[in-house]
Amino acid sequence: MKQFTLPQNSFLLLLTIVTIAFLWILLPYSGAVFWGVVFAIIFAPLQSKLLRATKGKPTVAALLSLLVIVLMVLLPLAMITASLVDQVAGIYTMVSSGQIDFAHYFEVVMRALPNWAISILERFELTNLASLQTKITEFAAQISQAAATYALNIGRNTLDFVVSMTIMLYLLFFLLRDGRILAARIQRAVPLSVEYKSRLFQNFTTVIRATVKGNVLVAVAQGALGGLIFWMLDVSGPLLWGVVMAFLSLLPAIGAALVWGPVAIYFLVTGAIWQGVVLAAYGVLVIGLVDNILRPILVGKDTKLPDYVILLSTLGGMALFGLNGFVIGPVIAALFIAAWDLFCRSDEFQEE
Repeated sequence: MKQFTLPQNSFLLLLTIVTIAFLWILLPYSGAVFWGVVFAIIFAPLQSKLLRATKGKPTVAALLSLLVIVLMVLLPLAMITASLVDQVAGIYTMVSSGQIDFAHYFEVVMRALPNWAISILERFELTNLASLQTKITEFAAQISQAAATYALNIGRNTLDFVVSMTIMLYLLFFLLRDGRILAARIQRAVPLSVEYKSRLFQNFTTVIRATVKGNVLVAVAQGALGGLIFWMLDVSGPLLWGVVMAFLSLLPAIGAALVWGPVAIYFLVTGAIWQGVVLAAYGVLVIGLVDNILRPILVGKDTKLPDYVILLSTLGGMALFGLNGFVIGPVIAALFIAAWDLFCRSDEFQEE
């Protein structure tokens, strides 16, 4: 192993310290930096096409790419968020006024259940309406307290969001314009062999594109289809439940069935047979199969991690990093698998 001199060791120590300090400075806006990098990787092919179309003008191509990202991603997301907030407020008003009575729904379902199902629920003390209402009231009080606290801080949160969005767009412009140069410099700086670096960097970019382009678009499709059928069946808050289904569909083996399944069961046990049958069939044949149809087209079979790895890495990533974890988790998992695959295949680490 190569031995470094004292000046070299001192420089490596200095390099480590200033790197940690720089990352510490970026920590308050790590989310903005992270999504700037993610969008730059996803839209790099678009930047390359626009660069050719503008005859090698990187600044113009980056501005056009940024405009496409704002119009295709950020603006629709802002409109959906505004509509979602309005719909949540409407549902809250309906619950407060008694138009939506969960106690009545509970009684209707309990009357429709067979005796064996009621006996199972009694073992878990889920048939006592008074006790259940008390728990719901306590939970609602906690939610109201949290909402009040959030309302007091809404001005600061809005300012933070605007600042983070501005930083992300500003950084994204330069990453789109100078991304290839920066990637080449980072790749040269990594102290690994060319084979290792190319394989790991390829896995990094591939998994980010697959996770965001594939999983997010599939989630949006499933959420939109779920919200559409809820709207057609006159279920309250179709946009809200569509967003919930889109979020749950990010998790393999869980999916949107956690939302449309109980609603279909409620329709069936309350006598709305055709609504229940339609929703169940639609959920299985349309919402459930959209993942199997779209994901191979958008992602490709060769880049797909095993479902159990995606599930565990996504849940773990979101537990540690919040919403950003649904990208960070699978990326770390892919790099883990790629690194161990390189280790097992490399002759340098095999015993003679």
